[in-house]
Amino acid sequence: MCGRYALTDLKALVKDNRFQLEAFPSNLSPRYNIAPSQPVPAILNQAPRELQFVRWGLIPSWAKDPTIGYRMINARAETIAEKPAFRRPLQRQRCLIPADGFYEWQRLETRKVPHWITLTSGEVFAFAGLWDTWTDPKTNTAMTSCTIITTTPNKLLAPIHDRMPVILPRESEATWLSDGLSPEQACALLKPYPATQMKASPVSTLVNSPSNDTPEVLKPEPRLRTSKPLSR
Repeated sequence: MCGRYALTDLKALVKDNRFQLEAFPSNLSPRYNIAPSQPVPAILNQAPRELQFVRWGLIPSWAKDPTIGYRMINARAETIAEKPAFRRPLQRQRCLIPADGFYEWQRLETRKVPHWITLTSGEVFAFAGLWDTWTDPKTNTAMTSCTIITTTPNKLLAPIHDRMPVILPRESEATWLSDGLSPEQACALLKPYPATQMKASPVSTLVNSPSNDTPEVLKPEPRLRTSKPLSR
């Protein structure tokens, strides 16, 4: 799964306009420990092409109870074309979720060790996501939410976790947002990112708490490199 990530490089996002956007939220700030149920920056397949905050944890438009979103922070690439909550968004409501790294916890003999995973280039990238809008029947208030799609792990991630988020190649980002993309074509893009273009390193257990949203969560923990993972 993908349950925590970061977006810290605002220069690439805003000044260099990595995603060629027309507008940005005025309250955008570096985030080191983004967690489910929080507002996250996303690029929806809408015009104009802008970055906007949506809630992490997809609430289907037909949901009776918005707490369903807590169970839908991720969508499995293998089944999104079949699951009722994801089938329609896959056809019409896809999004990019910018990040510059994410966290996964490796289960060792006596503990779980958080790892910080990035591209070797250090560049900002985009997760493949889906979005939907739910309207509260009591207040008539609309809420837009999203989910991050996951897939099988590449060789780098496999010893750490049995899933990884789908990172779209830069050349596929516009395709993912384009109109007329069929579910079959969309699913064909949902592949593990090449392991040779990624790196992972143990980081501070401060990241275990979402309340720790500071650069300190990225401090390395080199002594953990000698730990042995549990056999699967």
